[in-house]
Amino acid sequence: MIVAFFVSRIIPVKGITNITVQEAKNKGKDKRVQFIDVRTPGEYNGYSSKPFMNIPLSNLSAKLETLDKNKEIVVICQSGMRSAKAAIILKKHGFNKIYNVKGGMSAWR
Repeated sequence: MIVAFFVSRIIPVKGITNITVQEAKNKGKDKRVQFIDVRTPGEYNGYSSKPFMNIPLSNLSAKLETLDKNKEIVVICQSGMRSAKAAIILKKHGFNKIYNVKGGMSAWR
C-alpha cells in the first residue's frame, strides 16, 4: 500500500502536463487558453504576471463554473505544488487540457 501511494505520486495524470515557464509564456497571447494563479490574494498582489487571474486554491472548487472546460488551462502557484493540486481538482471536474507550470512564480522571474 505504501509503494502504491508513492507510485501514484510519480506517475503523471492523463490530461495534466508539466510545462516550463517559457512554454507558459509562449501560450500567453493565445485567447483559447485560460491562465489561473492559485496563490493567495496576498501573494498574487505582491507579484503577479499577465495574463494570470487569481483564483486561490482554497476557492477553486467554488469557481469552477467560471472556467471553460473546452479551453486549455495553465495553472501556476509559487513553486508548482499548489498548482499541481489545482490541476488534479480541475481534472476531476472534467477539464482535459491542463498545464502546470514547473517551478511556479519562483521560476517565472
